[in-house]
Amino acid sequence: MGVTQDNAATGDTWFTPLTPLSFLERSAEVFGDKVAISYGERRIDYRAFAAETTRVAHALRASGIGPGDRVAYLLPNIPEMLVAHFAVPLAGGVLVAINTRLAPAEIRYILEHSGARMLVVDAALHGSVPGDAPVHEIVTVTDPASGASPDPAVGGLSYADLLARGDEPGDEPLPWAVADERATISINYTSGTTGRPKGVMYHHRGAYLNSLAELVHSRHTSESRYLWTLPMFHCNGWCTTWAITAVGGTHVCLRAVDGAEIWRLLDAEGVTHLNGAPTVLNTIANHEAAHPLAREVVVTTAGAPPSPTVIKRMSALGARLVHVYGLTETYGPYTVCEWQDGWAGLDVDARSRLLARQGVGMVVTDGVRVVDDQLRDVPRDGATMGEVVMRGNNVMSGYFADPEATAKAFRGGWFHSGDLGVWHPDGYIELRDRAKDIIVSGGENISTIEVEAALDSHPAVLEVAVVGVPDDRWGERPKAYVVCRPGESVGTDDLLEHARSQIARYKVPERVEFVTELPKTSTGKIQKFQLREREWAGREGRVRG
Repeated sequence: MGVTQDNAATGDTWFTPLTPLSFLERSAEVFGDKVAISYGERRIDYRAFAAETTRVAHALRASGIGPGDRVAYLLPNIPEMLVAHFAVPLAGGVLVAINTRLAPAEIRYILEHSGARMLVVDAALHGSVPGDAPVHEIVTVTDPASGASPDPAVGGLSYADLLARGDEPGDEPLPWAVADERATISINYTSGTTGRPKGVMYHHRGAYLNSLAELVHSRHTSESRYLWTLPMFHCNGWCTTWAITAVGGTHVCLRAVDGAEIWRLLDAEGVTHLNGAPTVLNTIANHEAAHPLAREVVVTTAGAPPSPTVIKRMSALGARLVHVYGLTETYGPYTVCEWQDGWAGLDVDARSRLLARQGVGMVVTDGVRVVDDQLRDVPRDGATMGEVVMRGNNVMSGYFADPEATAKAFRGGWFHSGDLGVWHPDGYIELRDRAKDIIVSGGENISTIEVEAALDSHPAVLEVAVVGVPDDRWGERPKAYVVCRPGESVGTDDLLEHARSQIARYKVPERVEFVTELPKTSTGKIQKFQLREREWAGREGRVRG
């Protein structure tokens, strides 16, 4: 089990370095015959899951992957991607899970910056592989569900060829343990919307502890049937790749977010849990197949502050919403809006407003603070704005090969999120905006999140994004981009009058542009920087983005 003694001469106790690898070892022993992974017609039990992981790890070793070597994966949420989360670290390597929606040039940068030796890619994503991919070897996974065939121009090995390398006789068993729990288990690259993406380093200890936090706060048990609506490449699926495995739950894989397929799986697979950004929840709640759930489904949401409206819609279907908040740099979720007993007696609007807050630090964290420029706590008055800062076991080790950015992020001994929020008297934090998203109009700070919530509460509105646009008198003013619900519409005057009934008049946008869709990341975050760039193109003054 990898037990290590810490300085026996001083009488310190024995301990085992923490690693999520131990989760699969245990579940293979305790839940060997239970279905671990369900994908189409494939059913993989925990014993086979562990055996496949070991086979891939041996194959990586035979391919020259050694301790600390990076192995990049460009796969959707299919079983091979889940196996990678255990096989790569079992081989001693570091997993680099790449966003499947990136362009070839972006993927090339990540491969080069991380120094990845191998790229494992889905055949349907061959078009995203740069022609001069800076890796020693490319391995292709062919998923029959995609209908895609490998592109001969990409070359390399098939996944079957790779696996065959793990079948060599004489392979010694690999330990489900590590000598150093602070060794890097994965590198996750940020979105890079304001510059080159940064490689965020996770260690085994943080991955282990954050997995346990996910189990606690999303109420997972061995009976969990988790639907993969969240990309596994995003913060390693908020560490849920490891967490569900820890309790012997079932991973229900989903190749792509599709409303019809999600509802089919919710019913056919007896799904109990799923995670996703508010836009994913909108897809679920507003799909034509939507209906009251046969059982309560715990829906953990983050990525953007959910509006009270989407919370009400999902709750009406029978979902239990768990609102969490975090960043790539914090292994995904770091805070949770903990439910309080007294909330059940509130009306739905008041309760939804409380649930939309980001809450308090998860059980494994060092807590969360809202501070001023001098790192002093702001008053807990629900009004004074400051920056959200964190530290502890589930904050990154640092940015890979970027000590300058690491030092800047951890100035004063705390990780600076760049998010602005307030601290309420009950200790719960609530985001007001990203620092770059705050609109400064005539000297007044306007929170785009607050304006969006006011507009989103109109029954005809499906999605909304608010950005600051140039204004000769005030410097900038809010502008709203609005997507209406299918079959519904609302006039600009009526929508703005609705907003005036909920927020101060100076916060209400003067301009509304109705659009069919909003620009989004692969994880469902609305890319406001694209909207801002469109509005500020050719203008001097504030740099937005």
